[in-house]
Amino acid sequence: MIFCPPNWAISISRLKPMHRKAVALIMGATAAVALPPTSIVFFLIPAFTILLWSIQENSVRSAIAQGWWFGLGFFIAGFYWISNAFQVDAERYGWLAPFAVIGIASFMALYAAFATGMTKWLSLRFKLLYWSQALTFAVFWTFAEYLRGKLLTGLPWNLIGSVWVLSDTMMQSAAWIGVSGLSLVTIAAACLPASLACYGNNNVKKWFIALSGIFVIALMFGAGTQRLADAKTTNIENVRLRLVQPNIPQHLKWLSNMRIQHVYKQLKMSQQPTNATKAPTHVIWPETAVPFDLATSPFLKKLIGSAVPEGGLIILGAIRSEANTERKPKLWNSLQAISKTGSIVGSYDKKHLVPFGEYVPMRNILSFSKLTTGRLDFSSGTGSRVLNLPGLPPVAVLICYEIIFSEEILRNTSEASRPGWLLNITNDAWFGNSAGPHQHFAAARLRAVEYGLPVIRVANTGISAIIDPYGRTIKALGTGQTGIIDFALPSPLEPTFFSRFYSGITWGLILLVIIFSTILPKVGRHNPRT
Repeated sequence: MIFCPPNWAISISRLKPMHRKAVALIMGATAAVALPPTSIVFFLIPAFTILLWSIQENSVRSAIAQGWWFGLGFFIAGFYWISNAFQVDAERYGWLAPFAVIGIASFMALYAAFATGMTKWLSLRFKLLYWSQALTFAVFWTFAEYLRGKLLTGLPWNLIGSVWVLSDTMMQSAAWIGVSGLSLVTIAAACLPASLACYGNNNVKKWFIALSGIFVIALMFGAGTQRLADAKTTNIENVRLRLVQPNIPQHLKWLSNMRIQHVYKQLKMSQQPTNATKAPTHVIWPETAVPFDLATSPFLKKLIGSAVPEGGLIILGAIRSEANTERKPKLWNSLQAISKTGSIVGSYDKKHLVPFGEYVPMRNILSFSKLTTGRLDFSSGTGSRVLNLPGLPPVAVLICYEIIFSEEILRNTSEASRPGWLLNITNDAWFGNSAGPHQHFAAARLRAVEYGLPVIRVANTGISAIIDPYGRTIKALGTGQTGIIDFALPSPLEPTFFSRFYSGITWGLILLVIIFSTILPKVGRHNPRT
């Protein structure tokens, strides 16, 4: 045996297999409490510490099982709100809700199993000490999050680093190390208390190691405090935005006899008198705000154009269609900018589509329909994400969950063509007043910090917000509210350290941690019985 933890720690790893799995499941759900909107971050400490203890006296295979059960609890608790999407058309899809949540969580749990399995294998291979195991686990969990964002279209939702959106100060470190770096540091700090189960009666040593993570967290706090101390947000001159949140329930949104009413509602909200000192110059509607193809509807374009502020635009989500060579129309989930004359002066087609929501993967094999209205799948866009619209700085457009893919936002964009802001239009009505919209909003705030760019978020049922380049919420409308936000467009910051190097920063941190946790222990390994 490599370690000599006291009986109360050994007992966890010596539980019967089913009891160990139950503990792992509960600890996974406990870790999810640290995620938005609850954001009780310290719950990560018992969750990850007990997970590490549970794999100590067991095989690699057992460690993989423990990780999977932990992941199952974590992802069920973190993704439970997906079930709400199946209740919009409950008659057709309601029965699928529990299978969807458990199925997604079961697959995502494989990433957690990978982290515990690799940690255990290296622990046996190199006889790692507890603190080395903690750092090794942090590396593999972070690497698993990276894989989760890449494989099978990717789903980098609820990364551990996102727990820090509870504090404007703590999230500032994302400007240097990104959300993946935050995950690495946070998990390491949460796992190091596992060392309390080692070093016998050497209380000074074990408490020093267990609490060393606090030092790193304190550094993050200090860096964030310093960054915000000099944070003075300025605004772009002569640009006033109006964000329209119509709060249209999802079960009514696509009804054929109500679609035009929804358009009129948003037109009316766009023309409301402002309480601000200056009138809006640009009005923004949410994703699929216009459930029609504007290119084939001159009447609608002219109608919307009549509500456009003088010299400005209405920017909105709409459906775009086009007939291909087989005379079968192709559909895109698009953003379009409408001028005073009713002309479409800018357009972006969503690139990263939601599997089973906007299209069905392997359509030739899987014959069932997608969740969204209509028989046809949406197509992925191919054009530039950055638009140059009249009267506005260049903008990078992100529709719905495109905002969660950190490194895709400005991929292949040079510093010379860097946008001045990020625009995220979305429709989170699918998920009701659950944790989902709050977790989505957290990702938007992190992107602002990572890139040093303001994020304007317009959501059908909330959360719509003006977010400054430090990730601070300037103005917001919560879920389930109907209303408008009139405010200036914040100015961008200089490119951040993260935006210059992306995942290279995370890989560098991972390399340092690997060296620190696997090479240094060979220099100072102690006798386990001391």
